[in-house]
Amino acid sequence: MIVKHFSALTMCPYGAFALGDGKEMVCHCLVVESKDGLVVVDCGLFAEADFAGPDAMRTPGLFLTLMRVGHDEQATAARQIEKLGYRTKDVRHVVCTHLDLDHVGGISDFPDASIHVMENERQAAESPPTAKERRRYIAKHFTHGPKWKTHDTQGETWKGFDSVRALAHDEPDLLLVPLTGHTRGHAAVAVRADAGWLLHCGDAYFHHDEMTEKAKAPFGFELFQRAVAIDDGLRKDNQRRLRELAAKKEDVQMFCAHSKSELDALQQGDAR
Repeated sequence: MIVKHFSALTMCPYGAFALGDGKEMVCHCLVVESKDGLVVVDCGLFAEADFAGPDAMRTPGLFLTLMRVGHDEQATAARQIEKLGYRTKDVRHVVCTHLDLDHVGGISDFPDASIHVMENERQAAESPPTAKERRRYIAKHFTHGPKWKTHDTQGETWKGFDSVRALAHDEPDLLLVPLTGHTRGHAAVAVRADAGWLLHCGDAYFHHDEMTEKAKAPFGFELFQRAVAIDDGLRKDNQRRLRELAAKKEDVQMFCAHSKSELDALQQGDAR
């Protein structure tokens, strides 16, 4: 499969000194050429609807201020894939690692696409059972009536992970890999590209040092991940399994959603 990398969001939060070299954050997205049309993986915070008028912004102002979010209409997932030479109407599928506001805001720009997500994640977003979850999901992101295609937690094993599901029965090279912890239905997305597997880990980790022997992010990321995790024990266990996979140096290149350095490296590979 042909895969292109892009960002649909920039952030540089207050207190970024606690984030080390990860203080400039992105939303790392993919556009994949599959036999069933284009597939987009994650889609940032904004859609065209957020720029339709002075009162159109769907994201709370406090989040925009504290995270120092770039308000650039050109950075929406739809505009970015157009810059890569694709047409938004050719996007047949959007795969969400999870439904946090900064990963799913762009789905309304793809009204005809199937929106793939784990079933327990969709349920948590539509009927948040805890105060923490009510803060992390934005109901306005879903009022356009997404064409949900949900997936359960039954599946096969892949690279040491269980309950892995193919996006479709005839698409074995595009997989959902459950990595619960950050949210109830968080999942990584595996894509078999020409040079091997790419594993978009979403928010399963936030800093590249977490996937090394150091196994630790700058303390700001450590505090944030513990604070927002719906199950911190599962989050840490899945990080450990990802580290084990990284240490094997198999044909899997993994990256998280918010690391600018990882995105830059992969985009340089695209350019080459």
